[in-house]
Amino acid sequence: MKRYAWAVLGLGLGVAGMQAAWGQTPQPTVELKQNYPNPFNPATTIPFSLSGDLFASGHRPVVSLKIYNVLAQLVAVPILQGTGETLDNLAVSCAGPAGCSYSAYWDGNVRDTGQAAASGVYIYQLVVDGRRFTKKMIVMK
Repeated sequence: MKRYAWAVLGLGLGVAGMQAAWGQTPQPTVELKQNYPNPFNPATTIPFSLSGDLFASGHRPVVSLKIYNVLAQLVAVPILQGTGETLDNLAVSCAGPAGCSYSAYWDGNVRDTGQAAASGVYIYQLVVDGRRFTKKMIVMK
């Protein structure tokens, strides 16, 4: 059984190596990190980074970051720190060839109401050129 497992693992690694050799380019890297502080009260920062591949040939990726409650209701749209723009279909730029790191800020209030978000679990979703990345956060008061 062990030999079979190793053979399957070796075959899987071989196929992965052949895909790279056949000219299939790997997907550009998008990293959505855990918010901090988590649990937070009353505000939080959500860091994310985009690899330099996303900015090839002057392309500016379109980024959205939204926060939802567990009922999938939109709670907030954070702002991009440094610019103050909401992260809702925002075309971002990057000067570094290796990529850039960004931070989004949420003040802990429900959008359009100004009321503080209730304690509980929230989901934040980053969308970069149509690709989705999701994490959860906890609000404790």
